[in-house]
Amino acid sequence: MDSFNEKCAVVGVFNSSRSAALCYYSLFAMQHRGQESSGISTSNGSNIVTHKGEGLVTSVFSDGLEKLVGYSSIGHNRYSTAGEDSKCDVQPIFARYSLGQIAVAHNGNLVNAKEVRDNLIAKGAIFQSHLDTENLIHLIAQSKSRKLQDRIIEALSYIKGAYSFVILSRGKLFAVRDQYGFRPLSLGEIENEDGTKGYVVASETCAFDLINAKYIRDIDPGEMLVFSLKDGNGIYESVKVFEPTPKKCIFEFVYFARPDSFVFNKCVYEIRKNMGIELARECKIKADLVIPVPDSGVISAIGYSQESGIPFELGIVRNHYIGRTFIEPGQSNRELKVRLKLNPIKEIIKDKEIIVIDDSIVRGTTSKQIIKILRKAGVKKIHLVIASPQTVSPCYYGVDTPDETQLISATKDIDEVREFINADSLHFLSLDGLYKSIGYEADNGNGYCKACFDKEYVI
Repeated sequence: MDSFNEKCAVVGVFNSSRSAALCYYSLFAMQHRGQESSGISTSNGSNIVTHKGEGLVTSVFSDGLEKLVGYSSIGHNRYSTAGEDSKCDVQPIFARYSLGQIAVAHNGNLVNAKEVRDNLIAKGAIFQSHLDTENLIHLIAQSKSRKLQDRIIEALSYIKGAYSFVILSRGKLFAVRDQYGFRPLSLGEIENEDGTKGYVVASETCAFDLINAKYIRDIDPGEMLVFSLKDGNGIYESVKVFEPTPKKCIFEFVYFARPDSFVFNKCVYEIRKNMGIELARECKIKADLVIPVPDSGVISAIGYSQESGIPFELGIVRNHYIGRTFIEPGQSNRELKVRLKLNPIKEIIKDKEIIVIDDSIVRGTTSKQIIKILRKAGVKKIHLVIASPQTVSPCYYGVDTPDETQLISATKDIDEVREFINADSLHFLSLDGLYKSIGYEADNGNGYCKACFDKEYVI
């Protein structure tokens, strides 16, 4: 693995006769957050029906969507951060218990999952998946409270870590973020054809754009929204489960979120462009062209080009349609793997001194192969400029990252990394530059989790 992989997406739709279809389109918009599996659970007020499977949203729901009839639905796209790659680990998770039926979907990672799971098994719980998400269902089922809302709050008191949960009962929908707000979760409003009002919650606001929902606000860290019906309209109650201690994932801005989303109340596109502007101010390099690594470096490269006055060119073209491709085994084929995705335009870059912009370096192997390909294309000099600080430690809050020993910046200094990837120069955006890009320089980034850059873990 030579990239960070967040990832999951969650969505919940309440009070719409098209709730399952709106979930489907929302998951389609957030496909970038997880491509291993997808699923939707729908309630008609009496029963919850679930359809899920491995693969992309369009593949999973090539049939089966028609059976999801009801006014309330939750959905999930998965990239495994906890659990194993199996059909049992596809979300949402559905269960029957003493209060009726329940379905749960989760974006994040519970850091005390094993401890909680072992305690539940010791009390007789039987698990059907490897997911930390299943802990919540067992904790809810074992509670003695008479109301589901109280059971959820009690269950949350036992778990630690990063979570955005959407929880579906037969009559209500619950959406909750952990007290730190690691993972994003936003609230939108739906206007139904009959004039009634519904609601949607989703990991990213790009989902709202596709289904024509109006963005209202982010769900606060430590907050739970409880959706119910009144006079044909959807209504919600806000419950403060925990005192908020915001530590939002700063890497959402660097890589994870779609650029057309608002995450943590900020426009992702503008922030990535600001990163390029700050890079140009920090790294004053003379060159002929600014070239992005597509698609991850494009927006920052635009900012760098505009601030520096150095022309921007798409000197590398990405193939978006490779899917699963046969690769012969062996170390010698790493370059082929990169070439399947990226191909330089020799006529633009030959005999040029270029600045190559990317969002991050993880293991360094992809950067090394990109530079090798560019040199073969006849580039005279290559300056690799990274629109984030050095990644020196793994994430335990819902992002799949390599072990620290596999993070090249954790084991090598900048000059050693430059030598490994064979660049003529290598530059990273400073933490201060990242804060300025976000507009958070006043308190040095407080309010954001940046453990991947500074090893300061919140939990």
